[in-house]
Amino acid sequence: MLNRLKSLLAPRNKTANSSKPNKQIIPHSKHGISEKRISRAALKTMRGLQDAGYEAYLVGGGVRDLLLDGQPKDFDVATDATPEQVRKVFRNARIIGRRFQIVHVRFGREIIEVTTFRGNHEDTVNRDNSQQQKGHTKARALSSDKGILLRDNVYGDLESDAIRRDFTINALYYDCSTQEIIDFTGGISDLNNRRLSIIGDPKARYREDPVRMLRAVRFASKLGFQMEQATEANIHVHSDYLAEIPAARLFEEVLKLFMSGSAVSCLHMLQEFSLLEHLFPGLSICLKKDKPFDLKFVDSATGNTDKRVRQGKSVTPAFIYASFLWPPLQAAMRQILHDKKTSLNEAFYQSAQGVVSQQLSVTSIPKRFLIPMREIWQLQYRLDKRTGKRAEATLENPRFRAAYDFLLLREQAGEDTGGLGNWWTRYQHASVEDREQMVKDLGPDKKPRRRRKRKPAKKPGTEQTDIKPTSSDGSSNGNNDVH
Repeated sequence: MLNRLKSLLAPRNKTANSSKPNKQIIPHSKHGISEKRISRAALKTMRGLQDAGYEAYLVGGGVRDLLLDGQPKDFDVATDATPEQVRKVFRNARIIGRRFQIVHVRFGREIIEVTTFRGNHEDTVNRDNSQQQKGHTKARALSSDKGILLRDNVYGDLESDAIRRDFTINALYYDCSTQEIIDFTGGISDLNNRRLSIIGDPKARYREDPVRMLRAVRFASKLGFQMEQATEANIHVHSDYLAEIPAARLFEEVLKLFMSGSAVSCLHMLQEFSLLEHLFPGLSICLKKDKPFDLKFVDSATGNTDKRVRQGKSVTPAFIYASFLWPPLQAAMRQILHDKKTSLNEAFYQSAQGVVSQQLSVTSIPKRFLIPMREIWQLQYRLDKRTGKRAEATLENPRFRAAYDFLLLREQAGEDTGGLGNWWTRYQHASVEDREQMVKDLGPDKKPRRRRKRKPAKKPGTEQTDIKPTSSDGSSNGNNDVH
């Protein structure tokens, strides 16, 4: 497909950073995209808007992936119709979002995302601007005092929309009525050269929306593209912009980074650009200490995630977060056990609370993932307790499979568990009789239960008292150990 496009590419007079786009139109005879590969829902959406008198184009990752001979996961449509006008065209539509108002048009289980052409930000208002303090709060664009866009509902035309997009390869427009592709920013050239280029001044675009740095990492990793020099250099310099992004939005970006099939590459690139510390500060500290186990463990975890995605298996954020927070959890436990005389159980709960609190200050973790994550951790300490009926009870735990997979990752990274992973592998497939024998072969409990001492019988003539002897400062000298 890209070889066919080479014939279209004359020397470019203007770059993606030029203020005036250099428009190219690629006919169907050159790009060869078949409408059979485009979602029916997307085609209905575009034709519905065009029949109502509006412009409508397929845009973004859908066009990019079609040109790369891939199969897009979703299709987005751009139009000159406002969100309210789109909703009037489709009964099955609803407007969502405040920061960027978009319209979801539903066709059964499929949702087509429709956005209105974006314009420039000449009427952008700073939230601390005196004009806003006088009550003019309905500005269509709003930025923070640090230049981050808080609202971007400035509408424009097709050309302005193209230069408002993030990367050139995502600024390609497909017109279903003419079957032409329109390119304002040199995206076809960058696709052909497997290059990722941000549109406009990198520093300004990253400041507007720091998440674009994470998107750059994700696209470069997913597509195997090389970043253009300025696009890459400004990530190194401005990675601290990410500290201004809300925790809930960063959680969504973490899922996109590590659940798209290129988790290994994303992890290494995040480290390279000093972005990991803004997503997983605890893990970043551990990896900087260059401990072989931590490095191998997270590589095994991300590699396992990529393998499951390729095989079409489910991947849960709970497992990803459990894996990335395991090294800092273990580091915290070692520190507590070294500094204090406390039980392993108490050290775990103290460490887990600290590690989770630190992470929640950076990225949110919904309870539906936070609770399973902690259960996976807890089961790591129960998997070694197999005597009596404990093994069977652990096997029946709803989180057993995830905890078992987690155990295998620990062993794969080089941790010596005394063959625990192999034991549980055999136990799962053994008969009832064989399971009983496997448990018997383990021998008795290492720590037999203590018998409670009986109170000595009272001697005749003595008086019973409930008062415990105290020290000179008034504190009790009784046995306060907790078992």
